[in-house]
Order: sequence, then structure tokens, then C-alpha cells
Amino acid sequence: MHNATQEAYSRVRNQTRLLVEGLSPEDMAAQSMADASPAKWHLAHTTWFFETFILIPHFPSYKPFSEQFQILFNSYYESVGERHPRPQRGLLTRPGLDTVLEYRNYVDRFMDKITDDERKEIADLVCVGLHHEMQHQELLLTDILHLFSNNPLFPAAMEKNETRPAANSAALQMHSFDGGLIEIGALQQGFSYDNERPRHSTFLNPFRLANRLVSNEEWLEFIADGGYTNSLLWLSDGWATCLRERWYAPLYWREQERGWMHFGLDGLKPLDLHAPVCHISYYEADAFARWSGKRLPREQEWEMCAAEQQIQGNFLEAANWRPLAASSMSNTQQLYGDVWEWTQSPYSAYPGFKAEMGALGEYNGKFMANQFVLRGGSCATPIKQMRNSYRNFFYPHQRWQFSGLRLAEDC
Repeated sequence: MHNATQEAYSRVRNQTRLLVEGLSPEDMAAQSMADASPAKWHLAHTTWFFETFILIPHFPSYKPFSEQFQILFNSYYESVGERHPRPQRGLLTRPGLDTVLEYRNYVDRFMDKITDDERKEIADLVCVGLHHEMQHQELLLTDILHLFSNNPLFPAAMEKNETRPAANSAALQMHSFDGGLIEIGALQQGFSYDNERPRHSTFLNPFRLANRLVSNEEWLEFIADGGYTNSLLWLSDGWATCLRERWYAPLYWREQERGWMHFGLDGLKPLDLHAPVCHISYYEADAFARWSGKRLPREQEWEMCAAEQQIQGNFLEAANWRPLAASSMSNTQQLYGDVWEWTQSPYSAYPGFKAEMGALGEYNGKFMANQFVLRGGSCATPIKQMRNSYRNFFYPHQRWQFSGLRLAEDC
């Protein structure tokens, strides 16, 4: 690896270590639902990725730490071999945390030894592995948040950075865009996933996009107006899910005698009315947009607007651990950071899409069914991971990610 690659490797791996510093071995072994994974598993799986896709196939002298780990810490790579069932990852009390940390150190030592390898193929694979680990840093945080939310003590997992003062929401305004024939998708230079490619032309009709994200205060108005009890606002599958899951507010909201509270990585706090609403499903976002007389943006509309802005905002590195109210009065605020923004766009292939070759081709393409695209990153997303072409995707019922919404409408 070249020096820049080695520096990036050390930075990302160290950031993961810092995220778990305040967690106990018990915290890191538990699994709160099938969609989540124990923190210990995230530490091992990200290490398995480097071992499986770089060290084992490209360095014949490398001896795997444990043959059993090839099964225990494979996620969804069917072509690589057997996998331990995802819903049962919390049952893996063995190997213990000490062994998993030893595994990370073992792989890191061997990765350090390949610093003189000049092959572009190796540097490219390391880059993929680092972006993969940054994704798991966010998943680790959201999974710990879900785990701790099931504890009646509502413990804090992280200490909040108090450097940014609370702010009031700017007035909601809809800004017009001409649309037309535009280019979207990843540029050739720099890292991108296969689902962001190829860059291509698409046509947009004129549209309007809200200047900011929907706030908690506005969501309270939705609740007060019967948003969770009016079936006419909901998609059929969404309404069935709302009834089955008994939704009455965003995930992690708690109504107490002193008012609404919001549980976050920094514990249970009074609901910040001006902060962006988060931990809502696509179904809830779509219902709110319909209640507002608006709609969700298309991902192409979002990318057109975001391409004109610098990538800056409330990301993981700020250590705020919650979405914050916008601090500026620009036309389109918080396109990056704070919360992932649901779009109305189904997660599907771009024209001319070709999946990566080999096992890494399983990374994105095979999930292109029944999911929706989110854009922009969140307060738990590493900023180095973000691009205006980045496409996140989740199923429409899922709420445990930092997901919110921005309103749009046709002109």
C-alpha cells in the first residue's frame, strides 16, 4: 500500500476502535433484533473483509487467524461459502471480545506488512474495504442505539459534543428548479460503488424542493392531526405495517408527563422541536408528505441540487450523535449530514449498470428489489464516505437508521 492508503487504513480502523471505547463486553455481545448485529460482530466482520478479499487470495504466505471465522463473520457473500444465520449473531458468545480484538490486531499487522506492494489492484481493494468499514461504523452506532433503547434505564452510549449551540428552524420554503436534461451518477475519478454507475443523462420536469428538512415540531403537528390514525394518508402496505407495529410516533420517541422525550446515543433528552425528525420509515415519510400536500423528492432531483453544494454538515466526526437544527438560511440546507433523506425512488439499476466481478458483485446489485433510495448521510455517517452520487437503500418499513425527509412538489 502507498503511504496515503496506509494512512487511510490506520485512520478508519482507529475510528472504529474509538467508537467502542465506552462499551462493555456485554454491550458488544447483544443483538436486539434480526436487522441489527452485535458490536463485536461488526468488529470481526470488517476484519474478515480484509482477510477474505485481500490477504487470503493475494498473499499466499498469509495464514488465516481461524478457519471457523470464515463462516462466523461472513455476512451475505454466498459465493464465499457458508454463513452463520444473521438473526443468531447475538448467540455467538464465543469467540469472546478479547479474541475478536486479537483477530483485528492480527489482520492489521499483516496489512501493515503489505505497505510496499505497488499493485493498483491491492490499493483498490483496500479502498473498498475502508468504505465498507465506514458503513459498518454507522451500522454499529445505529445497532447500539436500538439495543440501548430496549433498556429501561435508557443508558447513554456516547458523550455528545456540545460545541454547536441549538438553533431555531428556518421558515419552510419551497425553492424552484428548472429541471431539464441533467447528468447524474458517479464521476470516473474517485471512489464509488457500482450502484452509482454509470453516469448517465436523465430528464427532470421543473420541481420545487424544501429549503430544509422536516422538523420534530412539524411532526408533532402531524401526530396531533391524526397522522397515525388516518388510513387515507398511507400506502396500503404502510397502513398495515402501522397497525401491526402499533406506530404512534417516530422510533425512540417517548411521551412522558414532562412532555415528549427522544432517546439517542447520548441518552434520553427532551425532544428538540427544531431538529430534523429522524428514525422514520419510508411509509411514515410518504404519509407525512401526503398530509402536507407535497411528495417525497426523486433521487435525481436530490442529486441535482446536492451537486452544487460542498459536502459539509453534521457527520460522525462532529460527535453530536443527533440531528441538529439547521444553522444557516441558505436555499437548501442540510442536504448533507444530520439524517438520511427518503426519496420516492425505488432502488434499481441505472441504465447500463454492471455489477462488480466476483464476490464483490454481491455487494449492491442483488439487493435491487423492494427497497427505496435514501440520500445525504446522517450524524452517524463518516464524512469520508459521502458523495453526491452515494445511494443508500433500505426496506420501506425500517426505522432504526437516522432517516428523515425533505418535502418536494411539482411546479
